[in-house]
Amino acid sequence: MDFTRQLLLWYQKNKRDLPWRNTKNPYYIWLSEIILQQTRIEQGLPYYLSFTKNFPSLKDLATANEDAVLKLWQGLGYYSRARNLHFTAKTIYFDLNNTFPNNYNNIIKLKGIGPYTAAAIASFAYKEPVAVVDGNVFRVLSRFFGISDDIAVTKTRTVFQNLANELISKKHPDLFNHAIMDFGATVCVPANPKCDQCVLNQNCYAFLKNEVGQLPVKNKKISVKNRFFNYLILKKDNKIALQQRTNKDIWQQLFELPLVETATDNEEELFLHLSNLYPNNNVKKVTANTIKHKLSHQQLYISFYEIEVTDFNTKHLVVPLNQLDLYAYPIVLWNFLKDFFKLEKN
Repeated sequence: MDFTRQLLLWYQKNKRDLPWRNTKNPYYIWLSEIILQQTRIEQGLPYYLSFTKNFPSLKDLATANEDAVLKLWQGLGYYSRARNLHFTAKTIYFDLNNTFPNNYNNIIKLKGIGPYTAAAIASFAYKEPVAVVDGNVFRVLSRFFGISDDIAVTKTRTVFQNLANELISKKHPDLFNHAIMDFGATVCVPANPKCDQCVLNQNCYAFLKNEVGQLPVKNKKISVKNRFFNYLILKKDNKIALQQRTNKDIWQQLFELPLVETATDNEEELFLHLSNLYPNNNVKKVTANTIKHKLSHQQLYISFYEIEVTDFNTKHLVVPLNQLDLYAYPIVLWNFLKDFFKLEKN
């Protein structure tokens, strides 16, 4: 029995019941794919349900305020996904007459939609036979067919894309794409794959050659930068100061406390700096331990300092404590604010 047929038979018996698989609406399919980028299904599902409840149509998303979109996205990370989602919804609604493109070549022209997402939408919504290629697909195909090309190299994607396009069921491209992703997520997993239970093991190169742990090949190393964030809780009369990040980074447009970023974690130098900034104020560190927050290419070391001020800087947004939840923050900051001010009220 060939690879494709075995995979489809496996999927019939083992498919996961997920809400975005019960629709052909390209808006819902697109939304689910963007949410699930770099995100586990268990984490992404509540966000999908929340977005479809608050923005039940593409028009609702397109005409929403960006801050509302970011607030709903809070905690998912990779916030450029939410900004691109909102931008593209506006493009489709205002520029394309609220008509979602119906083929891969036009879908991929949209901002924030790459080859994988375009293939997913085209196959799931329109049954176009174009294969999805993500980490799960790399892993399944490299192990089964014994492909040792380095998946960290850009040109390798073409190797896998061509193979997947040959294998995809022309009659059921949507089911094939769901099947290979589910198979990679539940059976052919990165560590401790379920090879003994695998319906493909009789013909799997990696299993037969005892090379499961060596495939797929990925040699690229990620360089991680250390950054030291010192957030200031500038307080007066049950109000604090916020600012909105305008730099083009992963937290763009999110709100935060006034920030002093330092090159090291030297507290003595920081206290001296803060004393110069606020010469007549009592500067108090309110985090016993530095909070570590890992991003894809950055390790953040975060501390918080409370300062009672006599007046606020006009460049800051002054917000009453009971209105803090109206704004979208990086999740690490929001978690701190919730805990800190809840403790203060008790």
